[in-house]
Amino acid sequence: MLERLNPPTVPAPASTYSQVVIHPANARRIVVSGQVGVRADGTVLEGLDAQVEQAFRNLIACLAAAGAGPEHIVKVTSFMVAPGDVMVARKWRQRLMPGVAPASTYLVVAGLASSSFLFEVECEAIVP
Repeated sequence: MLERLNPPTVPAPASTYSQVVIHPANARRIVVSGQVGVRADGTVLEGLDAQVEQAFRNLIACLAAAGAGPEHIVKVTSFMVAPGDVMVARKWRQRLMPGVAPASTYLVVAGLASSSFLFEVECEAIVP
């Protein structure tokens, strides 16, 4: 079983995430590569909102293929090319993964693998 902590000696999370996630030693670890706003047919979606939604849907599909779900995520890292758009990422993460509070890092980067990509998300999950 995953244990999630938010120690009172550090700042409280700004959204739905945990400062610390502890997992048992005998669990199965799943690492999901960065997912972007591209459909299975290769279509790159237009606009940040659509790309963030699709990236999270792709992430969830990868987890499902590995026998896991969002509740097993222990760490999520989000990359965005435009500063100030964190609320779009939070909206879709909370909508598609309600109540899931993994450790989390959000980065604004100069660019992603394609100039068409506005957002990318990756994760690590633990299945007991």
